[in-house]
Amino acid sequence: MSPEVRRRRLARIAVRALLALVLLAVLATAGVFAAVGRGGPPQTEARLGADPRLEEPDTFPIPKVEAPDVVGWPAGVTPTAPEGFTVTRFAGGLDHPRWLYLLPGGDVLVAESATSPKPAESIVMSVLSWLRRNDGATRERSANRITLLRDTDGDGVADFRGTFLDHLNQPFGMALLRAAPPYAVEPDAPPGTEAMFYVANTDGVWRLPYRLGDTRITAPGEKILDLPAGGYNNHWTRNLFAAADGSKLYVTVGSGSNAGEHGLEAERGRAAVLQVDPGGGGARVYASGIRNPNGLGLEPATGTLWAVVNERDVLGDDVSPDYLTRVRDGDFYGWPWSYWGHHVDDRVTPARPDLVARASRPDYSLGAHTAPWGSHSPRGPRFPRPTGAALSSVSTGPGTAATPSDTRSSTCRSPMACPAAGRGTSSPASSPTPATARPMDAPSESPSTRREASWSPTTRATPSGASPRAGDTVWRVAPRR
Repeated sequence: MSPEVRRRRLARIAVRALLALVLLAVLATAGVFAAVGRGGPPQTEARLGADPRLEEPDTFPIPKVEAPDVVGWPAGVTPTAPEGFTVTRFAGGLDHPRWLYLLPGGDVLVAESATSPKPAESIVMSVLSWLRRNDGATRERSANRITLLRDTDGDGVADFRGTFLDHLNQPFGMALLRAAPPYAVEPDAPPGTEAMFYVANTDGVWRLPYRLGDTRITAPGEKILDLPAGGYNNHWTRNLFAAADGSKLYVTVGSGSNAGEHGLEAERGRAAVLQVDPGGGGARVYASGIRNPNGLGLEPATGTLWAVVNERDVLGDDVSPDYLTRVRDGDFYGWPWSYWGHHVDDRVTPARPDLVARASRPDYSLGAHTAPWGSHSPRGPRFPRPTGAALSSVSTGPGTAATPSDTRSSTCRSPMACPAAGRGTSSPASSPTPATARPMDAPSESPSTRREASWSPTTRATPSGASPRAGDTVWRVAPRR
């Protein structure tokens, strides 16, 4: 074969390969747009609670998405509160408020941090990222600080704010303990009390000396626990929660993938709730197989640790349910091999029927792709008190489903714990598309502060497309007097 013939043949092969790639790209893009319009029936009460109805997985190869366009809050408009409650703008002008912590005395700490952009892994994911460009999930930069808000005159609006701690790395969870036993800090601890402040960055937990009443931490701190940084989607968040007596800290670490597609070695130390001593010793996995746990809290009647969990994607609009569940020592919740107990995810190899067999079934379904982030137990005599205990969760609404789902606050109730009778309520907090913002947390103030209230930061706004004011507010919800 002459060199000229060889060159012509290679040129034809190259042209055909290029055309094939273009065709594949066109088909993939068309599939993505088709997926945007593919939605199942809206989520119903049948898919919520202790015994939800689970649909068969949808094997459509391209993820569905109905991303909201996040817009700013119109003048005079606030989130909807239950009857008998009022909502006020406690503070605005924040930079992506992501988590809250209440200090003794009533000061509110706000972790300002955001998801950092990263290159898409495929053409399909590039298109999906473009479709979700206005949903407020990603910022060009993260503020990486904690801001202190103080209401000095008791009118329900913060009139002082200052930088409490900065130069952090995607801070999220916070806790306050004493430096030595007994570790727990009393809710009515006076100003000047010496304590240790803990913050969970995406790559580790730090503790720093802090004196109650100070508006800023200036003393150097120490890193007491290394954590694997980042993670799949928004799995960089690290919730932090102290046991009632302060003797242990619990840390959440989300998975590094959707369903183990990067290999299980990459998931070491992930998809778990970790336990560590206040000084950093004794670190271990407390519970595992939990894809993206968050919103740790104690159920007050039993002292049991609970969490909300974001489950896996790309199995359809209705699979698998995000949930609220007890977290006990040694619990295993199936990820990545199974979901909602023994429902096998066939995408995961090698199969592990032995682990599927021991997977715990969660306590309470919050519906698929509802993205719950916070859980808490309201405190104070003016809050509505169901019979026995109550735990509430806050959900932001979907980012990977074609069927819109309201931003919701769900409450499960029973004489002892939520799953005992499986009772619960679910109420919308805002409309799904377009969305003014998405609530991220709702901690309750201690009755000792004499101002019963809950706070919720609305977050997820992007610099381009979405309003920069859509995610800048902390709202205060309090009983109407």
